[in-house]
This record gives sequence, structure tokens and C-alpha cells, in this order.
Amino acid sequence: MRFQLSEEQLMIQQAARDFAQNELKPGVIERDEHQKFPAEQVKKLGELGFLGMMVSEKYNGSGLDALSYVLVMEELSKIDASASVVVSVNNSLVCYGLESYGSDYQKEKYLKPLAAGEKIGAFCLSEPEAGSDATSQQTTAEDKGDHYLLNGTKNWITNGSTASTYLVIAQTDKSLKHKGINAFIVEKGMEGFTVGPKENKLGIRGSDTHSLMFNDVKVPKENRIGEDGFGFKFAMKTLEGGRIGIAAQALGIAAGAYELALQYAQQRKAFGKPIAEHQAIAFKLADMATQIEAARMLVYKAAWLKDQGESYTLAGSMAKLYASKVAMDVTVEAVQIHGGYGFVKEYHVERLMRDAKITQIYEGTSEIQKMVISREIIR
Repeated sequence: MRFQLSEEQLMIQQAARDFAQNELKPGVIERDEHQKFPAEQVKKLGELGFLGMMVSEKYNGSGLDALSYVLVMEELSKIDASASVVVSVNNSLVCYGLESYGSDYQKEKYLKPLAAGEKIGAFCLSEPEAGSDATSQQTTAEDKGDHYLLNGTKNWITNGSTASTYLVIAQTDKSLKHKGINAFIVEKGMEGFTVGPKENKLGIRGSDTHSLMFNDVKVPKENRIGEDGFGFKFAMKTLEGGRIGIAAQALGIAAGAYELALQYAQQRKAFGKPIAEHQAIAFKLADMATQIEAARMLVYKAAWLKDQGESYTLAGSMAKLYASKVAMDVTVEAVQIHGGYGFVKEYHVERLMRDAKITQIYEGTSEIQKMVISREIIR
């Protein structure tokens, strides 16, 4: 078992750390306050190759491994989870789905600009009545011969108004249930496609989250991904990789909060010495560091299994379940260590605490992860 990162991975990790400190940190509190999408920062992430990290160079990607991607997600999330979720969705869901299952035409037209960071993608699965139960798709795609007619609503879509390319899951034949579901590529600007108001959220407030409405949207036949009825399997396979990205995001949020808490505890004095030297605080820091390291091992292992071409279903769900719990536990303690200062925005930890919660919900709730884990271990 090797726990050392390669020289290339260390360089990528450092590049992400520098970007987070120099580009994301300035203005992050203001962006959160005003729900401002980090457009300028995302553009720079694309220029650095961080929006198509695991895509082959043939399609304008960086051709890197999943572990490198996880390292980047961790570093960016220490500072700004609203920016890192853009990286996660574009890499794990949109680019991965298109490269793994798209046609040559789809890869050429859609994957290349997405991997190059010239365009941003969105993954559209959740609906008002279909969250954890993804089989209950109410959005329909009626086969009209040379095109499909798309009707319905999608909820909680990351990159909702800033994306150019949308992967939309819809029901084509309800009698076939999940085997009648398809996945389609929809472009911004298609007639009948509208974007709803931005959601006013607890955390990741800079992230661009919207509902999407489709009213008789004509989607060309060549924009269906895979064979007829492949949509549900496409969504589930894609989400398996997405869980690793969100697990890395949760890990980064926890690590970022811990680093701030440690630094504060070494500087803040009470009863004549730094509070880090008081056992009550020192033990909190010990617990936080241990939880983060355990989460890191789970996340890195899941990414490593993906890189080896082995099954990572169980490892990915375990990583997401545990890392998201650690994110909540550690950020709450980070606020506690800061005391009253932790309750105000300028010290960052209250934002990290708010951002942590979503990691237990999107890309499959913690309850869904337990269903996946139990199914895998019982099998």
C-alpha cells in the first residue's frame, strides 16, 4: 500500500491550493452574501484545465487521474464550495457521462468545449416529485421520429442559468418504468426551454441553482445518449463518480474549517495561554484531525479504485456518507472553537458550516448512501 502522491499530483495539488488562496478567497464572503456566481474564477479554472481534468486530451481534456481531481476538489473546497461544485458537476457528471457514453458526434460537438472550459454543463435529474426516487421521472420525452418533444420541470439544478449544455433525464415510455427512461443533451436557447428564478439557499450561495422548465422542446434524435431506455442506467453510473467528487468537496470543507480553527486556537489566548493548550480545545482539535484523516483515506481510496478500473460503488458511497458527516461535525466544532467570532462572517467558519450541510443531501442523500452500502455488503 502506497500513501505517497506522485510529483505530478503534488504539483496539481499545490496549483489548486494557490488558486484557492489567491483567486477564490478574495471576495468569497461578498459572493456568498450576495449570491454571486464566481464567473471570473470559473473562467480561470477552465483555462487551468480544471473543468475537464479526467477527459482525454483527444477531447481537449487534461487526461489526469481521478485522484488528481479529488486533490483539486479538496483544495478548492477549503475556500469556496460554490466554485468547487461547478468543477464537480462539469467533471464528474457532464464530461464523464459524455466521454463514457456519448457518440462521436456528441463528443465532438459538446464534450470538447466543456472539457476545455469554454462552456459549462449541467446535470438535470431531480424533479419536484423525483428526488431520491429517481425512477419517478415526470419529465417526458415523446418520440416524434426524427426528434423528441420534451416537457416537464427539473429542480435544484447546479449551473442552472450559466450552463450552455444540459444533460436531461426524461421518461419516454412510462409502461417500461425505469427501462423507459432516456438521457438527452439540451442546449441553452432551444425554443420552449426556460430557466426559473435562482434559489435562495442556506449554503453554497454563490452556486447557480435554478429550476428548469421544458415546454415542447424539440430535441434532435442524435442528442439522445446511448440506446433507447439507457437513461436511468446512465444517470446511476454517472452519479457513482459524482459521489467521489462531492465526498472530496465535503473533505475540503472539513479540512478548511479545521485549519482555520487550529490557527485561531494557537493565536487566541484565555487564562494566560493559547486556547489550543487548554485540554477542552486540544481534544476537539485531536478529534477533528482524526476524523478528517479517516475521511481522506476513504475518499482517496474511492478515487484510486476508479483509476484502477475496479468497482468503486461501495467505496464511493462510504466516502460520501462519512466525509459529509465529518464536514458537518468539524465545521460545527470550528465555530465553537472560534466562540463569538465564529458566529460572524469575516472569520469564514460560519459559511463553511452552512456549506457543509448540502454535502449530506445532493448527489444522493446520506440515507440513499446507506441503502447503497447495505445492498453492496449484503450482496
